[in-house]
Amino acid sequence: MMIRLFLSFAFFIGCLPALTQENPRQNFWNLSSAGGITWNISQSPQLPHADHIELSGTKVSAIINYEINKNKQLILHRDIIFPQLRTYDRTNGVSWQKFRAYRRLTYGSEIEPTITDSMVTIVFDKVDSVRIDGKLVFYHTPVHEITLTRTLFPSMSGRLFVEKWTLTNNGTISKKLQVGNNATQSTISGYKGIYHNNTYSEAKTEITLAPGITYSFAIYFAAAIDDEPVTGFEFAAVEKERDDFMAFMQNNLVLETNNPVLDQLFYFSKIRAAESIFDSKMGLVHSPGGGNYYVGIWANDQAEYSGPFFPLLGYDKGIIAAKNAYIKFLKHIPKDDKPIQYSFEIEGDVIASNKDRGDAAMIAYGASQYLLRLGDRQLAKEIWPLIEWCLDYCNRKLNSKGVVMSKTDEMEGRIATGDANLATSSLYYGGLTSGAVLASELGLNRLSQTYTARKIALEKNIEAHFGYRIDGYDTYRYFDGNERLRHWISLPLAMGINTRATATADALLEKLWTENGVLVELDPNKKPDQQTFWDRGTLYVLRGVLKAGYLDKSIPKLITFSEKRLLGDHVPYVIEAYPENDMQHLSAESALYCRIFIEGLLGLEQDGFAAFSITPNLNQQLHELKLRNMHVGKDVLSFELRLVEDKIETKIFADGKLIKSGSFKAGTKVKFVIPE
Repeated sequence: MMIRLFLSFAFFIGCLPALTQENPRQNFWNLSSAGGITWNISQSPQLPHADHIELSGTKVSAIINYEINKNKQLILHRDIIFPQLRTYDRTNGVSWQKFRAYRRLTYGSEIEPTITDSMVTIVFDKVDSVRIDGKLVFYHTPVHEITLTRTLFPSMSGRLFVEKWTLTNNGTISKKLQVGNNATQSTISGYKGIYHNNTYSEAKTEITLAPGITYSFAIYFAAAIDDEPVTGFEFAAVEKERDDFMAFMQNNLVLETNNPVLDQLFYFSKIRAAESIFDSKMGLVHSPGGGNYYVGIWANDQAEYSGPFFPLLGYDKGIIAAKNAYIKFLKHIPKDDKPIQYSFEIEGDVIASNKDRGDAAMIAYGASQYLLRLGDRQLAKEIWPLIEWCLDYCNRKLNSKGVVMSKTDEMEGRIATGDANLATSSLYYGGLTSGAVLASELGLNRLSQTYTARKIALEKNIEAHFGYRIDGYDTYRYFDGNERLRHWISLPLAMGINTRATATADALLEKLWTENGVLVELDPNKKPDQQTFWDRGTLYVLRGVLKAGYLDKSIPKLITFSEKRLLGDHVPYVIEAYPENDMQHLSAESALYCRIFIEGLLGLEQDGFAAFSITPNLNQQLHELKLRNMHVGKDVLSFELRLVEDKIETKIFADGKLIKSGSFKAGTKVKFVIPE
């Protein structure tokens, strides 16, 4: 525990200069010519510098904390989490089950093998560069003409994390090296049985390296329940699993623009969104991660954020995980008028339903989008009762002003929301929009018409109740009595309500914007480094303003924000929040980053299982966009957009065949149907 607290504090101190307004932004990282990003230590803007990254598979997640000190020496701590291995806390001789008590062990240098050359121990501590490309790689400074490269990656299917060491002889004579392997074992009684942990290296005790020759071995961080194996692994097979996963991400839902930073962060975001899927008693489930949130689902992160993304990526594990989440909510529809449960944690054993966060609106919006994009009519019929219940629940919660009441929003009381907030009503509007389309596809025409009528009425009520002048902007108040600008005023734009688009975009991009994106709230009583931001707010802001066509102000913000998250002081993904939770790389936020381009810049909307529209928007700064191999149902779509003078040349392909082309003014809605 003390190690974790120290690491958190060290990371916080390492990142603090970049969080204040007085310090200009500095990039630690550069795009690599071979893909990925590289931190060249000799060119680092400041040392020491610390950071952390999470890497996940279905039965393991690792948060790797690393620091390069002033002497360019690496300090490495591996926080290895086995989410399914639920533990006990033993207090005063009494065993009791802890909440989120994942089996979790932290390792430093004590588990590293010793390497000796002619009776002299080689200490590989200094680092020349670090690379991230879906794996984490450290390139050490040569010692005794031997170079060490460490590559860290998770097993995608087992209770195993791997640190591969590769030794290379850069000299002119052969080297005979001796290796002293270290190992640690532990066994505890857990909730599911006897848990075993085995951390060991498998190197030969003596290695002869000719000039230019390399030798690789691994340190394994393994866990098991009862009689499961904790030895006998092959790092090459585990690495191939990871490589195959990354190859899928490289070849599906591919973004290509004239800005390589956007393209690279989009690719990394696919990795982070898709790797955080875990085996559980509920089946495969997508979970946020971040050291706190595993083998569980939430109405916002999974139902609203990531669920609608996975069909477009075409990633089977993600599609199944999203389906499992919606079915779990379906099976727990309340029999009375209570709010639906907003999370199922610890493999579904812990159910949270103590407050209404607007979860019915989140679920209706996300589930209807997911089903339209997946195009599975039978599954849509199965899950439809969940959507119908959620939309009816929201309708029952309309107040006298015709907007939806909810106790709070996804901020869960961290900040005031009144008794009816803009987020819940906006998400309900989005649910009505896609719910009406899905109902029509399922032959529920009267219900579709009802939802459309409710949507029209709700838009008027949102304007009448939330429309307000704050800080000189004719935008929205977040709730009745709210007098400060909030990040979630972006939600009407993201849902296609443009009544106050100009003023809202200006308020978000001028008043609320910082180098870390938008603030949750503009609080004049807080110093700049005390202000709160959650990236999910920024990601919705960028999606909303781009969807509304406000490119000239938003594209520069998108680029600088992406550069900071990809190349700055804490990389390579968008984060959850600050100051809460150490800016962890929660996974569903990465799905939201990808959706900026799909639903914002491209303006993808669905009018049926096979009927779509896009609203192309480009400008001189971002004048080219290709989005290849986007999955919709059984088809694969690709888009090519290029700004030529004042029009956007547009080509749309389905399964490799050109189905529509033309030259359109920016903001023109282009409809198309996938041929049978």
